[in-house]
Amino acid sequence: MGGSNILQLLRVAVLWLYLLLPSLLCDNLLCYYSPVLEKEKTFEPVVTECPPDELCFKADGRYGNHSALSARGCMPKKDCSQVHSIRLKGTVYTMSYGCCDWPYCNSCPGVTARSLCITITLLTVAVLVGSL
Repeated sequence: MGGSNILQLLRVAVLWLYLLLPSLLCDNLLCYYSPVLEKEKTFEPVVTECPPDELCFKADGRYGNHSALSARGCMPKKDCSQVHSIRLKGTVYTMSYGCCDWPYCNSCPGVTARSLCITITLLTVAVLVGSL
């Protein structure tokens, strides 16, 4: 095994520790936060630490069949998977909330964070195995 392969493995291990270690040392999750926004509006999400016993969430606001709003943040586990109506600028939207329980799991809009993590992990392993 060459020195560059060991260096790549070390970088991957350090990245995983950097992402997972804070949540392993305490019970609070690190999640992304963005307020309720119209889909075409951009907002640079900020990292937030959830209070104890809260999970990360992603929300999707729909107007009929059209996905029009989004939001991210923390919420109590008992409130996950809820659907309710909100009024924004005179229009009523149906907001659906989905929660996840690992650091930064609400990072990607439109793709589930778990499937993205699995894909990235598989690609990393494939690259590392292919270079051995």
